[in-house]
Amino acid sequence: MKPKKVCPNDYEHEAWAKGQYLLGIDEAGRGPLAGPLVTAGVVFPIGYENPDIYDSKAINERKRDMLFDLIKEDALYFEIRIVSPAEIDQYNIYRADQRAFAAIAQDLPADVVLTDAMPIEGDSRVIPIVKGDQKSISIAAGSILAKVTRDRIMMEYDAIYPQYGFAKHKGYPTRQHLSAIEQYGITEIHRRSFGPVAATQMKLNLFDE
Repeated sequence: MKPKKVCPNDYEHEAWAKGQYLLGIDEAGRGPLAGPLVTAGVVFPIGYENPDIYDSKAINERKRDMLFDLIKEDALYFEIRIVSPAEIDQYNIYRADQRAFAAIAQDLPADVVLTDAMPIEGDSRVIPIVKGDQKSISIAAGSILAKVTRDRIMMEYDAIYPQYGFAKHKGYPTRQHLSAIEQYGITEIHRRSFGPVAATQMKLNLFDE
């Protein structure tokens, strides 16, 4: 049996030793062709530990759902921001994500802000960490809140657009999803600035002409 992966929380321990509060921020949904981007931030009480909280992608759905409720109960503060496909198309995915990170950093009280590899201009508290959701319990908690929220939104969209298979692929560019776009066209939740969606839109425009 492989040893359980646990966040070492070095940044938390350093901040907490100084009596500082720490905010961790992460997102879910940068890669999909459809649906929102979801960004979430969490501030835990000083000294908080939970070895089950880890990178959301490495945890099964049942455990994520359980931790989703627990994190919201245990956190001093948390915030979940929904970034619409229209906003993604307006700013581009990176900038839209960065704006959401910055908004959460401004909203929630913290002395130190950790992000999953996302710099935030003008905020000296911010420390971007590569693979932060595997190193910081605060970032990992944000990743869980973001992913569970986004997955649930995509399940709701699956009921509205059952032919696209959103419940299965959550809007990512799988073969099934790309085939559905070719067959049924694009919906209001598709990101029109993303390559395969933009190509389909161009074909439709040419057909209309």
